[in-house]
Amino acid sequence: MILPSEARAALIARQGAGARYDAETAPAETLAMARAGTAYFARLLNDLPDAALDAPSGRAGWLRRAVVAETGYHARRLGLFIGAVRAGAMPDPTLHVPARDIASGTTLPHRGLRHLNEHAAVHLNVEWRDMADADWELNVAGIALRDTPHLRARLLWQNALDLNAGGRVRDVPPGLL
Repeated sequence: MILPSEARAALIARQGAGARYDAETAPAETLAMARAGTAYFARLLNDLPDAALDAPSGRAGWLRRAVVAETGYHARRLGLFIGAVRAGAMPDPTLHVPARDIASGTTLPHRGLRHLNEHAAVHLNVEWRDMADADWELNVAGIALRDTPHLRARLLWQNALDLNAGGRVRDVPPGLL
């Protein structure tokens, strides 16, 4: 009988060094919530016509484009944070997106705003996939790398609702409610 770890090792050997996998000790449940939130947010965003990005969001005083900018820049900050930790550098521990960055992001053209979101999410996912088992146990500036998928999932699902584009509370994973 092939054990799951043996099957995993065999799959990795067949697919080669270019394929990326989550470490065995990665927080699979919260990574799944974050990845599902990324797909959910992207679907809502992609269903909006460009002009609809200038409409109000569900967050008081925010346009939809501000919610999109916050979502994209948050992924970028997390990805850079994780990359710096993995490289042995001391990263900026501020993971929330400053208002000035959100304001700047709202001035991006529609296509640029959508690409910011997509590319930053891909970069973050690559950082998670490249983390070794030991990386998941690191804690830098009071932030446990193991908690980053949960932080991302919370923001994504909240922003999906705040986008005011058809997101539903019943779609949010129970672990985030």
